[in-house]
Amino acid sequence: ETGKEQGGQSTGQTSPFSGISCRNYNRRGIAVMLSGDAITRPLSGFNSADLVVNMPVITDSITRFMAVYVCGDPPEIGSVRSARDDFIPLVLGWDLIYAHWGGSHFALEKLASVAVDNLDALPDYGQAFYRKSGIPMPHNGFTSMPRLLKAAQKLNYSLIGKAISFFPHLPVQQDICQAADCQDSKKLDLGFPGNFAVHYVYDGTKNEFRRWRGGQPETDKNDSQPVAAKVVVIMRVKSQQIEGQYNDVGVVGTGDCAVYQNGVEILGRWEKKSETAPLRFLDGSGQEIEFTPGQIWLEMVQTNQAVTWQ
Repeated sequence: ETGKEQGGQSTGQTSPFSGISCRNYNRRGIAVMLSGDAITRPLSGFNSADLVVNMPVITDSITRFMAVYVCGDPPEIGSVRSARDDFIPLVLGWDLIYAHWGGSHFALEKLASVAVDNLDALPDYGQAFYRKSGIPMPHNGFTSMPRLLKAAQKLNYSLIGKAISFFPHLPVQQDICQAADCQDSKKLDLGFPGNFAVHYVYDGTKNEFRRWRGGQPETDKNDSQPVAAKVVVIMRVKSQQIEGQYNDVGVVGTGDCAVYQNGVEILGRWEKKSETAPLRFLDGSGQEIEFTPGQIWLEMVQTNQAVTWQ
C-alpha cells in the first residue's frame, strides 16, 4: 500500500498521520502530554508515536511535547504532564482523545467549554495513570496504551478514527535521499535555549533525521533506541505570556513553515482555518506538501528563533 490520497480519503490501510501501513490504522488517535524537563529524560514512548508536537509552554523557554498514537501500543508513556490551552486546537482538528495530568486553568476551562474527549489523571475516572516510585513529583506520572484504551472505553469515547488521512503522502518508493550529496551529514538547528536546545542530524543512508536535545541524542526509554524522524516540520508561531508562567501559542491562522524530508528543505505556509480545522502545510504554489511515510516531528518555533540548515 502506498497510502496515496484521493480527495482526502486514504486508499490504503495506513496511519492518518505517518502514512505507514499498520493493523490499527483506523483506530482513533490518542494524544498524550509529555514533559520537556531535563530530569525526565529519556522519555518513554517517542518511538511508538505517529507524530510528536514540540511547543514552548513559556515564551523563549521551556517546551513540552504532545505525542500522538494511532499505530503503536507502547507499554509505557511518560512522564505525563499537564494540558495547555494551545494544544487543544490541534486535538480538535485531528479528532484526538487528549490524555494529560491536570492542566492550566486556561486549558481546563477550554476542555470544559468545548467537546473534547479527554483523559485527565487528576480525577482519573478511567484508571489510566499511575505514579512510579523513586522519581520526584511531578515527574513520576505515567500511562500506557493498553491503559488509555481501556479508560477510553470505560468513558464511552469512540475509538474509531475518521476514514481520512490528515496529510497527503508520497509513495513509499520515494522514501530515498534526494539531496545533492547524500553522504553529507547536514544539521538542522532549531534555536531553542539551554537544556531545550534541539537539533537534528540527517542520515542520508537511512534517510532519517536523528533528534538531539540539550546536547545529547534523544532516545526512547522503552527500547533504548535513538529517536529519528522521517519528516521534520518547522511551524513558525507567535508565543505571548498571558498570565504569570502561562503562555499562549497561536496555532490557528496561517504562517511560515519549512518541511525537511528526504534530505531537502521545502519552504511554504501552514494553515489552520479554525479551532476545529486540521493543520495543512502548503508549498509555494499553494499545494499541500506530500510527506514521506514515517514518523513526523512538528516543531513549533517562535518567529524570532534562528533556524539553520547546513
